[in-house]
Amino acid sequence: MKITVIAVGKIKEKFYRDAIDEYAKRLSAYCKLEIIQVADEKTQENSSETEMDLIKEKEAGRILKNIPDNAYVITLEILGKQLDSVELSEKIDQLGIHGTSHIIFVIGGSLGLHKTVSRRADYKLSFSKMTFPHQLMRVVLLEQIYRSYRIIHKEPYHK
Repeated sequence: MKITVIAVGKIKEKFYRDAIDEYAKRLSAYCKLEIIQVADEKTQENSSETEMDLIKEKEAGRILKNIPDNAYVITLEILGKQLDSVELSEKIDQLGIHGTSHIIFVIGGSLGLHKTVSRRADYKLSFSKMTFPHQLMRVVLLEQIYRSYRIIHKEPYHK
């Protein structure tokens, strides 16, 4: 299985990069992981709704360019379905059993995802009703993917 994480913006803090690298290393035993960072747009403090939509649309173009037609796309959205760790592992496992060979997880920028990216999603996933920094969300997502594979393989880790 190939897992791709497409995320808007760069990881600035070293501790986030270190955590991402650690989970990428752990995941290499279970899947082929690719992390794609696309550039974010600068957002002014007092941007109008129209300006914010244009920013999200530009970011969407960069995201969508990296999504092949045959990939199964899971977007991270506040209004998506909330799953526990076992349910996420079952989702990943079932996708593989039914022939999906490439899952793409998409994390938007500070303004979220443009509707064109949301419409491309095969599944919308929410980690919480709360908003998280997109840098931290990459770490949390990778940890949950790793946890999922440990659950799928009935290996100790998940508690």
